[in-house]
Amino acid sequence: MTRVERFRSEVPQPDPDRLRVHEDRLLAAIAQDARRRPRRTTSRLRRLGLATGLAAALAAGVVVVTTHRADPPAIIHPMPAAASEVLTRAAQNVTKTPELHPEPGQFLVYESRTMNPATGEDRAGRPMRYLSRAVRKVWLPVDGDATGGFIEEEVLEPKPWPGWPIPPEARENVGSGGGPSKLADFDDRAEFLRNDYAYVSRLPTDPRKMYEHLYTRLGNTRQDDTEAWDRVRGLLTEAYLPAAQRAALFRAAAAIPGVVTVEHAVDAAGRAGIAAARVDPVLGQRQEYIFDRETYLYLGERSVVTDAARAGAPVGTVLTSSAQLSVSVAGHAPSAAVRD
Repeated sequence: MTRVERFRSEVPQPDPDRLRVHEDRLLAAIAQDARRRPRRTTSRLRRLGLATGLAAALAAGVVVVTTHRADPPAIIHPMPAAASEVLTRAAQNVTKTPELHPEPGQFLVYESRTMNPATGEDRAGRPMRYLSRAVRKVWLPVDGDATGGFIEEEVLEPKPWPGWPIPPEARENVGSGGGPSKLADFDDRAEFLRNDYAYVSRLPTDPRKMYEHLYTRLGNTRQDDTEAWDRVRGLLTEAYLPAAQRAALFRAAAAIPGVVTVEHAVDAAGRAGIAAARVDPVLGQRQEYIFDRETYLYLGERSVVTDAARAGAPVGTVLTSSAQLSVSVAGHAPSAAVRD
């Protein structure tokens, strides 16, 4: 089924309104055909029993089932009522920003600012910790070919990890970056974790089905909820979903248990906003997705320490941060990268 799904995956998903017209036409034809056929009592009773069972299931709550041939028996995920007002409003506002319409053969270009933890040993073998920062520009193929991507990155002045000095090695490449280079082919993710446009443009537009997608091969534990929340990040960072899928993603994410609102959050570019967040008790950090307070446009994300012992930093420390500065469409990759 995965191979069938990827067949002609470079063709973006049709507009939902057009699909709805064809769906209505098909349902009308089925209904007309049903009226012409003689009724059978046994079939009617069988349908009645199925409808009764379905009604009972719906009365108990929306049921989401995920299956995979190699997996254990299917896990049932009831989708709770949406609890995050931030994500709900973000879903309501997706059509208020200009929509991109990338085509096969083109590139989606992401410009961002990032900060990430860097740990290891210096040249003398001593442990070191600091926060590396960069400005990056990434060209990713619309058709999902991970080997065709390019990246341009400029190293910024690092920030200290609380209680640790910035090692000399951290400043060696500050200001450097050079021209764009080919993106390393490290994309060995499972099919359902893809975030290229050819794939995400075919994701469900129904929030309940998107919720099912986020929980693919997951169970019902708190850690599974944490993983589902992290998968939302994978569809927001250097990924572009059409408006219908974006709205479904926000509504599905709003229903993940444990999501809270953070009234004041700042992205890596210093832009203030409001965030939807969830605490990862294993890492001792709160993962925040930040939105503009007025337009609810996605700005970026950050992780904030909530458990000093687990995170190895004081409570309130921002360890990771990003700012999505722009998303655009390009007809070709940068010429400097082609020589790489």
